[in-house]
This record gives sequence, C-alpha cells and structure tokens, in this order.
Amino acid sequence: MFHIFSLDFLLVAANREVMTPRDRVLGALVALIWGINFVAIHIGLQHFPPLLLAALRFGLIALPTVLLVPRPQVPVRWLIGYGLGFGTVQFVFLFIAMDIGMPAGLASLVLQASAPFTVLLGALLLRERPTVRQGAGIGLAVLGLAAIAVSRAESAALLPVLLTLVGALGWAFGNLCARLAAPPDPLHLTLWMTVVPPVPLLGLSLVLEGPAADWAALRAAFTPSGVPGLVALVYLVLLATVLASGIWTALMRRYPAGVVAPYSLLVPVVGIGAAAAALGERPTIVELAAGVVIIGGVLLGTPRVPRRPRAGAAPAGSGLWRLPQRSP
Repeated sequence: MFHIFSLDFLLVAANREVMTPRDRVLGALVALIWGINFVAIHIGLQHFPPLLLAALRFGLIALPTVLLVPRPQVPVRWLIGYGLGFGTVQFVFLFIAMDIGMPAGLASLVLQASAPFTVLLGALLLRERPTVRQGAGIGLAVLGLAAIAVSRAESAALLPVLLTLVGALGWAFGNLCARLAAPPDPLHLTLWMTVVPPVPLLGLSLVLEGPAADWAALRAAFTPSGVPGLVALVYLVLLATVLASGIWTALMRRYPAGVVAPYSLLVPVVGIGAAAAALGERPTIVELAAGVVIIGGVLLGTPRVPRRPRAGAAPAGSGLWRLPQRSP
C-alpha cells in the first residue's frame, strides 16, 4: 500500500497516556497552523470568491489523492456524507460568513461549536445519550455562543455569526459520518473526503459567483498583485490540510483522544492572536469572556483518560464528543 501521506514516522510506536515532549510540540504545531489558517482564509477571500476558494482548496488535494492514495474500505454513503458535511456545508457557510464580515479570530472561536453540535446530532439522529459532563459542557458552550450572538446583534453583525454556526453544524454532521464510517486508516478517509466537495462547490461558484468572476480571479492569481492570494491558497492546501491534518490523525492513532483533543482548544487562542497581530482585529471584552466560557464547555465535555482501560473496552475516542476535531 502506498503511504505517501502517512506521518506515522513522526510518532512513537506504542500507544501512551502521556505524550512525549516531541509529540507535545507536534500537537502545539498543529494548533499553530490551524489558528493561522483563519488569517490565510481572510487573505484568500480578498483574492478569490468564497465558493471558488473552497473548491480550489479541496480540488488541489483531490487529484493527487485519487491517483496516489488507496480508497478507504468504508461504505460510500458515509464517505459522501463526511465530504458534504465537513467539506461542502462547513466551508460554504464559513467562507461566505468571513467574506461578508465575520472576523477571522472570532470565526476560529465560534467554530468550536462543532463539538457540542456533534453530541446533539448524535443524540437526535443516533439516539446516543450524552453524559452529565457532556450535557454540562454543551450548556456552557451554548451560554458563551448566546453571549456572542447578543453582542453581535447589538452591532447589526449577527448574520456572519449565524452563518458560521451553520458551518459548525455541517462540520458536526461530517463528524458523525466519519465516525459511522469506522475507517481502518483515518488519514485515508480524511484525504478521500476531499474528493467529494470540489464538484458541488465549483457548481455553486459558477451559479452564484459567475464564470466571469471565477476566471478573473484565477487570472489575477498569477499576477504580482495576486501573489498573497496564491500564497494563502498554498497554505490552506499544504499546511492546514495535508500537513496539519496528517500529524493530527497520526497523533489520534497513537494516543487516546482525550490526551490529544485538548490541543484543539489552542486553535481559537492562536486564531484570535494571529488575527490581532496580522489583521488588527480587536475582540470585545464580552467576546473574549464568552470565548473562555465556550472553551471551558468544550474542555468539560472532553473525556478523561482512563488510567487502566478494561480489556475489550472501547478505546477513548469512541464517543461522539471524542471524535478527532479537524480544524478548517
């Protein structure tokens, strides 16, 4: 089997409950890449229409995936559902939200709603009963999101927040499909997921944004003024998707999910900091306080690592809240 995208060589061979110093650095590196990713999206949207940017992001990964990576042995319906939820719905609404004014830093925070949304969808669609910790975590996260919504409604900027929440809901639906797929090689599923979104995204772009706008953006990308947009696109494809997702998937395979998942909580911290440094964004005190509440809710819902797993017990990460959370 061809493992060109496998990053297992970066990691220790045995499952552990305590990460090695090297793997802690890798976890922090992923959070750094994904946090800066939102700044890259902001820059990319200044040069490409939002739906075209999303189509390019996945299309540039899909082609080498089809040629080089074996298709995962999972039911096609779950692969398609994963691609439509995580790849299409999430990025249609996230990119449109950021295009009409959603701050990059705030977007990195609001997307954390995908974790409690995953639990809620699991309860509604799969009849899975949330634990008390998960219920409390959902309550905290909803409280924080409500505070942001009220704050934004006062400044007539609520629509971008709502669109971002719909994107987080799409991410949560993709999480359910990825879980139900139960892939033997999660990285192959992640890569093959990218084969699904390009066609619907490109179709939506041609209909809603128009061939003329798409063609003009593609031509401008290869001019001196288009270099920042091209660099942002390369960042989204190579660093945020291939490298960071590959490292994250490999970490999730080597450690219980409860050990790895808290590193994803660094993403909005990096996102807000990077947006402040690079774009001059300044979140309000209410938004920062709400962010702490949201992250606290997600952290509360993250499973504790059992000290001595029972023989034959399901591994950490089998529950809905325990799904590997991949950032945009």
